[in-house]
Amino acid sequence: MTAATPAPRPGRSDARPALHAEVTVTRGSHRVEAAFDALPGHPLAVIGPNGAGKSTLLAAIAGLVPIDAGRVRIGSRDVDRLPPERRRIGVLFQDYVLFPHLTVRDNVAFAARMRGSRHAARSAAEPWLARYGLAELAERLPGELSGGQSQRVALARALAAEPEVLLLDEPMSALDVELRHEMRAELAAHVREFGGATVVVTHSRADAATLADHVLVLESGRVTQRGTLDELAAAPATPYVRRMLARPDDAD
Repeated sequence: MTAATPAPRPGRSDARPALHAEVTVTRGSHRVEAAFDALPGHPLAVIGPNGAGKSTLLAAIAGLVPIDAGRVRIGSRDVDRLPPERRRIGVLFQDYVLFPHLTVRDNVAFAARMRGSRHAARSAAEPWLARYGLAELAERLPGELSGGQSQRVALARALAAEPEVLLLDEPMSALDVELRHEMRAELAAHVREFGGATVVVTHSRADAATLADHVLVLESGRVTQRGTLDELAAAPATPYVRRMLARPDDAD
């Protein structure tokens, strides 16, 4: 069962492919079973408590953990048997996972470096550095960056690989509370600009409200509800959903 198809966003091209995931994943004693569609230009938030299996689900889609059953499809391509580097999926990890020995420029150029020369890769990185306000930081190492700067570098690196799908795993968790409001708005603008199928994993209602159009609730490895936040608020299906919606935004 998948979510209903939302109306197209004004001015948004449908040329990018949709993501369809229908997966069963077992890791130790934990089992995750979920099915959903993420459509271009309509970011989806997967929200749930700690330990619900959200990051495992994202890792399965990215190809970082194997699935026991099901499929991952991007447009007309089944990618669940492909290695991560052939799936055309960009991932923004919760701790950003920047290469500590590489400069900002070389971190952003990493995907292009895998396809060609170092010089060509560095040239290809320049537009991304400019777009995300990183040009003046290009020769710095990750240890010299703030949390917000690190997030922009990680996002630029993910998008420089020209992905068809973007996955964000708890993108605000590494930031100080003071930075989260500002960076949510900035990240939301970048996600909208990307325009492809986007999945945001979070436990935060504020993240879901700012970054996504629709929400899928995952609890104990199972989907318990899906819809917009307003639809969830009108008829919360579980005590967790009721508590999550009752929290103030800044309590996340």
